[in-house]
Amino acid sequence: MKKLTAQEEQLMLAVWQAGEGNVKVFMELLPEQLPYTTVASTIKNLEKKGYVSARLFGNVYVYKPAISEEEYKKKFMGSVVKDYFSNSYKELVSFFIDQKKLSAQELKEILKMIESGKKK
Repeated sequence: MKKLTAQEEQLMLAVWQAGEGNVKVFMELLPEQLPYTTVASTIKNLEKKGYVSARLFGNVYVYKPAISEEEYKKKFMGSVVKDYFSNSYKELVSFFIDQKKLSAQELKEILKMIESGKKK
């Protein structure tokens, strides 16, 4: 599975949000207006990369995700941790603390989540 560009990721977020739709549906969900041709070519790239599947409905292509948002996050967060944090989630958390992106309260909430996960 190939990594997505920023524009492809933005469009995939719209596809996941819609669940299924055509280019115009996805355009309405994008945070910034892009030309129709740009969105259409980007969705075709996503199809080639295996992120969306397409079917012809009348004379319009309808697209839906071929991979879930959860699967995508799992795949690429794992590679970020591996490539940038020596495959250590502890180093990842430490980085966010050092950058002041993670508060003590948020860290406590994460610990609660971990502890409740162990009890299941």
